[in-house]
Amino acid sequence: MAKEVLSEKRFTHSLNVAKAAQELAEFNHCDIEKAYIAGLLHDITKELPIEEQLKLLQIGNIELTEAEKASPALWHSTTAAVYAKENLGIEDEDILNAIRYHTSGRAGMSTLEKVIYLADSISEERHYHDVDEVRAAAKRNLNEGVMRKLKFAINALTAKDRPICSNTIDAYNELILKQNNERTK
Repeated sequence: MAKEVLSEKRFTHSLNVAKAAQELAEFNHCDIEKAYIAGLLHDITKELPIEEQLKLLQIGNIELTEAEKASPALWHSTTAAVYAKENLGIEDEDILNAIRYHTSGRAGMSTLEKVIYLADSISEERHYHDVDEVRAAAKRNLNEGVMRKLKFAINALTAKDRPICSNTIDAYNELILKQNNERTK
């Protein structure tokens, strides 16, 4: 399914994300099969033209925020979830949400959502600054890994004067407040 619509490079990335997702899922007592499916499908619409992604947003009745409208490169996460549901018959809401929020995160993420959010950024072909720190944090503690990635994403976006999706801010605020509450106990 994914191999037919993705370039070789993007398909390899998707396989690597699926593998990383399985490892994180096993370590965090999450459904390994769901993790593999979500990892494999997370970028299924990444290479679709903007016009086709707009059609998928319409099919899914998705209204983008202003920050999302300004970042078409992120639309694929939302359109991938619509594609998985409409074209592949995926009905599991946890898988669909893991696909949908793999770029932005969000407050209230399930374990599977956190697994895919992290797996996308720590798959074996990733080589950005601090990737080893994010990988190590993800293996120590899922929330610590998510927080590392959120900080990395927020810092990268602010350095480029790019808008930050409200879901990313909400995810960060939820985790930092949780950390602060745990420290004061």
